[in-house]
Amino acid sequence: MIGLGSNLGDPAALLRAAMDRLETWSAVPLRRSSLWRSAPVACPPGSPWFLNAVVLLTARPGETPESLLEKLQGLEREFGRPPKRVLNEPRPLDLDLIAFGTERRTSERLTLPHPRAHQRRFVLAPLAEIAPDFRAPGWPAPAASLLEQLPVGEPIERLAPG
Repeated sequence: MIGLGSNLGDPAALLRAAMDRLETWSAVPLRRSSLWRSAPVACPPGSPWFLNAVVLLTARPGETPESLLEKLQGLEREFGRPPKRVLNEPRPLDLDLIAFGTERRTSERLTLPHPRAHQRRFVLAPLAEIAPDFRAPGWPAPAASLLEQLPVGEPIERLAPG
């Protein structure tokens, strides 16, 4: 599962183009969420709102979490993401590897599943839309249940199919 976000340029076009590219990496057609508009979380003051989405990608034989992460970071750079200067700064494309099957990782480069995804409305809302029963390793409940349990906050709005 990959989380997508954008809050610079034309976020809707960027996310759709990124999904199209991710489609070419998947062994089967992607499951794509709608685009969701969300307030920036833990971003510098004045950061623009994000568009977010989630896709379920089926890795091709031989793909590893690390090789997929490398490709995701290359795609971010290709779409104009500069090297990080400030934590959670605005960006044209942000791709997060949320989960990779049943794999678990804890390294300097990669933690699987993503350590905060199950607490973020901007991940869970699009995920619950396309896979409400999805449960990453170590998550206490499926996506739809986790979304229902989140405290009120973090405004989010479903915009359009991805």
